[in-house]
Amino acid sequence: MLIFAYCEDVVLMNRLKYLYLNSRDELFRVDPSKIVYFESDGNYTNIILSNRIKATLGMNLAQMHDILNNNLQKSAAVFARVGKRHIINLNYVYQIAILKQKIVLSDGENFEYQLTVSKDALRNLREMYVRGLTSASYGPDDNQSGAENA
Repeated sequence: MLIFAYCEDVVLMNRLKYLYLNSRDELFRVDPSKIVYFESDGNYTNIILSNRIKATLGMNLAQMHDILNNNLQKSAAVFARVGKRHIINLNYVYQIAILKQKIVLSDGENFEYQLTVSKDALRNLREMYVRGLTSASYGPDDNQSGAENA
C-alpha cells in the first residue's frame, strides 16, 4: 500500500514536467523540452525528439496543437505552428532559409533536421524572430543617442 502511494506522489510531481500523450494502444511520456517538432501525416502526428526517437500518435496536427495549449499553458509558447504540416520547438531553430523553403532545427551538437516549409510560413516565422530581437535589444540609433546624452 505504501509503495502505491509513493508512486502516486511521483506521478503527480512528474505531471508538471512531462506531457502524457495517449494514443489508441500506447501512452507516451514526453519531456516537452525534448520535443524538436511535430509533423502531420494525414490523421496522424509524428513526434520527433532530440534523442532521435520518433513516435506516431493517432491524432491530427490541430488536435496536437490544442493538447499542447491546454496542457502546457504558458509553456506552450515555445511551440509554433509553421505551415500546414509542422509544429516546431522555437528553441531548436538554427536557420530559416526562405528562398530554399527550408528551416533547420538543431541543438548545435547532436542532431539537425531540415524541414520543407512554405515561403509565407517562413517569412512569418522570421518576422516573429526579428520583432522579438529588436524589442529585446538596442539598435545602433539607441546606442548613439545614449552616448550623446551621457
